[in-house]
Amino acid sequence: MFSSLMDAARNSPFKGPLTVANCDGAAAPAVADSCEFGSNKYFLLCGLGGIISCGSTHTLLTPLDLVKCRLQVDQAKYKNLITGFRLTLKEDGARGLAKGWAPTAYGYSAQGLFKFGLYEYFKVLYSDLIGEENAFLYRTSLYLASSASAEFFADIALSPMEAAKVKIQTMPGFANNLRQAVPKMMKEEGFGAFYKGLVPLWMRQIPYTMMKFACFERTVELLYKNVVPKPRAECTKGEQLVVTFAAGYIAGVFCAIVSHPADVVVSKLNQAKGSSAFQVAKSLGFFGMWNGLVPRIIMIGTLTGLQWFIYDGVKVGLAIPRPPPPEMPESLKAKLAAQ
Repeated sequence: MFSSLMDAARNSPFKGPLTVANCDGAAAPAVADSCEFGSNKYFLLCGLGGIISCGSTHTLLTPLDLVKCRLQVDQAKYKNLITGFRLTLKEDGARGLAKGWAPTAYGYSAQGLFKFGLYEYFKVLYSDLIGEENAFLYRTSLYLASSASAEFFADIALSPMEAAKVKIQTMPGFANNLRQAVPKMMKEEGFGAFYKGLVPLWMRQIPYTMMKFACFERTVELLYKNVVPKPRAECTKGEQLVVTFAAGYIAGVFCAIVSHPADVVVSKLNQAKGSSAFQVAKSLGFFGMWNGLVPRIIMIGTLTGLQWFIYDGVKVGLAIPRPPPPEMPESLKAKLAAQ
């Protein structure tokens, strides 16, 4: 029975990449869209989805992020994930696990606004520039270029809060909260303190986001073609959301690995005054830049899966247009048939 269902999935009429925006149940009633696809309102609402998706998930995982950062900057003391939690609880109490929640919430909400809103914008813009046929043929490159462009601006929004967060979490006695950290950073290092980690942040986040979007899109497509035992149209909404979360988690694992060395440099750089990214990387060495990889894989995998899940839920709730999967244009079909 499983084999026959797998064959049905492979023979499904779906040919294009499925995004989370297209995860509707087959029997879902038609709902009037709240805005026009590609309009300014559409992009703003997608940005709102990004705020809710990124801000909520990153804030929820603040304790894991805190221990991960401490592992990266002082592995001799914290050793591993379990020891890191034990020491944090012993030294700071349960409330200590929430250190840095405010800059996390503000910073990643701002990042989500630009990450998702601009991704949708650049995807439409680049599709129009290269034409319908190329947009279909080179859709993976389209996802990569769109996500990289979006993340460039998203990191400019994130950088100040990321710098404050790392100082709160990794420098004992520096500050207990955002209200204390910001004026102290301004007094000691000036405005540059908030952006000295921007370049390594780009090095971390741009590859991460490119992998996050492109890998997710392709993973969902592969899951429906090769793993899910029935066509997508026959799946319930719950089943589709399971596939969405699974694809997001898989993409998150790859995201964590690709971007981890730069993440370690960012953590160490914001802890060490007067150091450059190159100096920090040199002092850490190759193996030092992989400190805290396991907790980051757990964190980023969970984050990525939840973010796609939440982003889709926001789109459904706000009736944001979710166009069907792209199909091969008739003009391209005719060209291939003529060969």
